[in-house]
This record gives sequence, C-alpha cells and structure tokens, in this order.
Amino acid sequence: MDKITTKVIHEYFPNKNDIKTEIINLSAILNLPKSTEEFVSDIHGEYDAFAHIFRNGSGNIAQKISERFKKELSEVQQKELSFLVYYPSEMISRQQKNNKNIRRWYEENFYFVIELLKVVSRKYTRSKVRKAMNKDFIYITEELLYTNENDVNKDEYYHQIIENLIDLEISDQFIIETCHTIQKLVVDRLHVIGDIYDRGPHPDFIVEKLMKLKNVDIQWGNHDILWIGGASGSPLCICNLIRISARYSNLSILEDSYGINLRHLSMFADKNYQLNPAFEPKIDKGQEVTKEELNQTNKIQQAISIIQFKLEGRAIRRRPEFKMDNRKMLEKMNKKFSEIEIQGNTYSINNGCFQTVDPNDPYKLTQEEQEIVDGLVNSFISSSKLRKHMDFLVSKGSMYLKHNGNLLLHGCVPVDLNGDFEKLEFNGKNYSGKKLFEFLEDNLRNSYENPQCVNDMATDLMWYLWTGSLSPLFGKQAMKTFERYFIDDKSTHKENKNSYYKLRHEEWFVEKILQEFDLDSKNGHVINGHTPVKKGHSPIMANKKMFVIDGGMSKPYQKTTGIGGYTLLSNSYGFQLVTHEPFTNRDQAIKNMTDIVSTKKVIEKVDHRMKVADTDIGRSIKEEISELKKILQDY
Repeated sequence: MDKITTKVIHEYFPNKNDIKTEIINLSAILNLPKSTEEFVSDIHGEYDAFAHIFRNGSGNIAQKISERFKKELSEVQQKELSFLVYYPSEMISRQQKNNKNIRRWYEENFYFVIELLKVVSRKYTRSKVRKAMNKDFIYITEELLYTNENDVNKDEYYHQIIENLIDLEISDQFIIETCHTIQKLVVDRLHVIGDIYDRGPHPDFIVEKLMKLKNVDIQWGNHDILWIGGASGSPLCICNLIRISARYSNLSILEDSYGINLRHLSMFADKNYQLNPAFEPKIDKGQEVTKEELNQTNKIQQAISIIQFKLEGRAIRRRPEFKMDNRKMLEKMNKKFSEIEIQGNTYSINNGCFQTVDPNDPYKLTQEEQEIVDGLVNSFISSSKLRKHMDFLVSKGSMYLKHNGNLLLHGCVPVDLNGDFEKLEFNGKNYSGKKLFEFLEDNLRNSYENPQCVNDMATDLMWYLWTGSLSPLFGKQAMKTFERYFIDDKSTHKENKNSYYKLRHEEWFVEKILQEFDLDSKNGHVINGHTPVKKGHSPIMANKKMFVIDGGMSKPYQKTTGIGGYTLLSNSYGFQLVTHEPFTNRDQAIKNMTDIVSTKKVIEKVDHRMKVADTDIGRSIKEEISELKKILQDY
C-alpha cells in the first residue's frame, strides 16, 4: 500500500477488528431479503392519484395490515388503519371530532402503527430504518420498535412511553411521523418510467414529492423532454408545451407555478384570432374553468400553434439530417390556405387560422411573433423554480436505466419490420440501439448545460426527441398535429408506430433488446410506458419478458384503458402487476375511505426468495467485501 492509501485506510479502519466488523456487517446485509421496487409510468400531472398510490405503496400497506392483523381487526378496522397510515393528519383530525374516547383510540393505534412498522422494517438494517425516521422521535421509536410489549419486565416501561406521549401532547406528531416512516419503508425504490408532465394540473407537485425521496430514478418521457427543452431555451419545445397546456386548459401551471409571462402572447392572440371550434380546450369532468378563460385559451392555442408550425418548418430546413421534409406543412397549402396537398392527395382545410402566415414565405415570423418567442425563451430560461425542477429531472433521469437485470425505458428501441435496429445518421456517423440512446442523452445534457444556444444542434435534437421518427421517446413515423386541427379526413390523423410496438410481443425480439443493452436475455425484463394499454389487451407480453405499465393514470386516457393505471412491484418473491381504479380526488378518498387498488396479479414468482446478494447493490457489496479482505491481508 502507498502512503496515501494507508492513511485513508487508517482513518476509516483504525485497526484490524474494524475491518473485520465491516466485513461481517456487509456480509449480513447480503442475506437480507431484496427490498421492494415500485414502477410507475405516465403520471401526466395527476398528482392526487399519484400521491395516493405512493401513500398506499401500490396496495402493499393494506396487504401487510391484512396479513398482520387479520385475527385482531375486522375489514372495516383494517381499512381505517390503512387510511390512518395514508393520511395520518386528516384521520387524526376526524377522530378528535367524532371519537368520545380519544385516549383509548391513541393507545390502540400506537400499538398498531408500531407493529406495522416492525413488519415493514424487517428487510432493512437498523441503520437504514433509523434514517427513515423523524430525527425528533428516533429514540422513542426505537425503544418501542425493539421492545416486546409482552415481556413482563418491560411491559410497564413500554406503556409508560405511550402514556407520556399522550400527556405531553405530542401523540399526534408521533403517529404522523411513524406513518410517514412506514410509507418510506414499504417501498424502497421508486422508478418513474417517464411522462410526469402535460395534461394533468400538477406535475410541479409531483416533482416536489419526488425530490423528497432518497431512492428514485426517472426515465425521461417525450413530454418531460418538452419541459427540459423549454428550460434549455428551445423555442420549439416551448411552443409545443404551451400549446398542450392550452389544449388541456392548464396554463396556470406556466403562469402561477413557474412564473412564465404569457401576457404578450395573450394580448397578441386576442388581437389576431377569433374563437375556433378546432381549438376548443379539453376539459375534465369537474374542472372549474370560466367561459372567459376558455375563450382566451382557445385563442392562445391558435396563436402558439401557428408559431410552432412556422418554427418547425425552419428547423426542418435547418436540419436536413432529420429527414422531416414531409412535415413542412405550411408550404403544402395553396395561396388561399383553403386546400393542402399531402402525398399526392388534396384535402380541404377547415377551421383555418393562418392570418399571420405569408403565403410567399410561410415560415417567416411576424415582428411581434418573434418578440413573443424571444420573450418566452427568456422567461423559461429565467424561471428559477422551473430550473430547480428540471435540475432534478436531469440529475435523476436518463434515456434508459439498467437495474437489477431489467431494462427500463419510456418508449421504444427503433427497429425496422425485421427487428433490425434503425440508424440515425449525424456528421457521417450512424447511431442505433444502445448507442442511439447514449448519443441523444449526451446531446440533451449538453443543451441543458448551455441554455443560451437556442438553435444549436443539441437544442434542435431536444425537439427531435419529441417528434422525430427515430426518437426512442416518440416511436412513431410522424406527429400529425396539423392534420388533427385542420383536416376532417381522419385517415390523415393516423400516426403509424415504429415496428417495435408490434415485435415486443415476441420473446425472441425482447431477448434481442436485452442483449443489445448487455443484460441477461433469459432472466431480464423490459419495462415500458408511453402507450396506454387498451381495454381487453394485456400489459404482459413476450412470455412475461415485457411489461407495459401505462394503464391510464392520465384521465383523458381512461376511456381507452378502462382503468386508472398500472403499477408494477418487484420484491423478494418476484413481480406483481397492480391494477388501479380511477381516482376521484383526495377529499373524496379520505371522506369515504375509498382505496384505488383493484387487483394484484402475481406475474412472475422466483424459485427462491431473492436476497440483497442477488441485486445490483449486492454485487457492489461483494466487490467491497473482496477489497476489504485484500486490505486485511496487507494491513
């Protein structure tokens, strides 16, 4: 050992016994059961539904309550305990109003939450459990957690702690913090398979929630890219996300949450556009929106769409390598903007709103449009809250993730009809399969780190990730936004999917994907989001090697899926697919104690219970033990 290494070793391990103790501790951890991972996808701003699923651990908490207390509590009492763990503040408040013997209720529920904490903490070391606790209650919680109340020698000691918590009026806070600890421990790691943003009202709340978690990762979705691109200064990403926010009558996420100034755009839209039936905002049942807001949103959606189509044409012209000439839509119309020619066919234009388009130079922005774009870019780049949230998405996110032998990705791996990887050519180099993902991720990170470079290649590639035919996050030949607005013939609206989506039903193909990403093709799985699983279709494909977990957490998709979303659980026994009922709202759920887990289905059960030793962390621990043993020999 050199002098530096020796010094470092002596700081951490002053003597041989310290090294031996560390080896013993790490070896013990390897034999703990594998902790639970939860996979969720396509949240699309539906904070209340996501938060409820997070609080109930995809049904894990209710299941553990049933297993532990089935002989002690009725089904109604089990549900009450479940909701106490999900929403402790609200349920305590309800008891204080309605329960005449509130002290008795406290005494009983101290016991229940501590017993449940014992159940969910069995997979972890004391050190990890301690880190999940509120620091103000660590000593008390550990005394209750590791004391057997049936031990006559400690029975009075145990109950005296509980009585003191009540008498000193800290019982509410203790129960609340214990319930939060249970929530943290019932699922050890959360995987978000893309699309936190767009459509629903509160993606910002979701990000704030995720930022509080220690073990979370994100595989970017195409909608997330728009917001990362917006913070990077991409005018095209900004136009698209404003248009979508307007389409779902959710401009408040921009103005109120992120402080984006839309005043100039709003005034411009009011001056230049009239109400247009093609641009009526989509409103969820129960969403409160005034007629004035709907009218203004209609006009804003028109104005930003036209600016978007102009910028798209310029970007396609600027980047011939994108091979998107067929999407330069404005130049395909006649001079009167009454007809458009697409692939040799002529279609009528309905509900047109092209008053700011110059037929001789259709992609030229008016002076005011350019001022609006410049102002929006500056506003997005300058939003500190947006930057904070996107910093988190970029630091915790990636185009794909390999974890415990599984491949996590939002959309697809672009392939042709034969399952061969399609190639994207840039600067004389071809990128396909795994290298395509890595090339696009490198450019995304470069663009995000240099937000002033508005029209550079990296920033243009952000937009390509949203809409390009070989984007792994989009997975279609073209995005037909223009056609959906202005052409009645629905055959023009169809967005043909990449062959990946047909082939992913085949076991050989999924094995090929796993091999491309250097994973065990026989034991690994691919976990996807992005495409809602329609009614009557199975989310389990390719002989249980492919799981697609976009089941419709986003309300607009629930007519297609018939459910409120899927989540996937991976624990020491294997995989479980959880189907959720549509979620109403938080207040109704608490009032009626309506949980949203409808069914759990075991889709893969391992031959032996998996341990930490079988995971990625286990492999790292084994390497650390090996190094420590070498150090011990040289000590």
